[in-house]
Amino acid sequence: MKNRAIPLAVVMAAVVLIGCCISLAQSIPSGSTSNQASNAKPLILEKGEGELRTRRIHTDSSAPASSQFMLKVSPKNNGSQHLVAGMEELAPGAAIPKHRHLLQDEILLIHSGTAHVWLGDQERDLHAGGLVFIPADTWVSAKNTGTEPVSLTFIFSAPGFEDTMRCNSVPAGETPTQITPEQQRDCAHLGHSESAGRQAQPKKK
Repeated sequence: MKNRAIPLAVVMAAVVLIGCCISLAQSIPSGSTSNQASNAKPLILEKGEGELRTRRIHTDSSAPASSQFMLKVSPKNNGSQHLVAGMEELAPGAAIPKHRHLLQDEILLIHSGTAHVWLGDQERDLHAGGLVFIPADTWVSAKNTGTEPVSLTFIFSAPGFEDTMRCNSVPAGETPTQITPEQQRDCAHLGHSESAGRQAQPKKK
């Protein structure tokens, strides 16, 4: 029998086909990533539905932002690997102490009341419908300067800070335990955040 040479065009076509298959395989997300996304549970929640928690008692007599908050979306609540969301209300005069998140962006949506917000080198009053976008590593604080509660929704771009929030609180219905400043710092580290401490707020212009 005579040896039959494989035409060069056929060889080149096979090389191109193999290369395309390899590229396609590399572009498809791994099975674990796909499974993570599909494990998140869809949610439709009313205002009062979610994980209600009560903040612990500060031994240094500093006041927490509010006595309670509600987590709605997080890895523990519904398996979300990408977002954390929840709600809380600030009573008149209550404040969110100056702090920053080292890894996550955050959005605050104001639903009612008047809040004075300090964000980086900016500050202004916000009312119902207002929004605050807080990039990672940006100092922020807020205070209810009105006569009615400030109702707000918080949304984080990645999980993490909900661990700090759980560390600083107990499930609703349980008696709140005390928490020292050192324990507060340890809780902050769990969620990759820092507190500026009990520094005086900038004077309102």
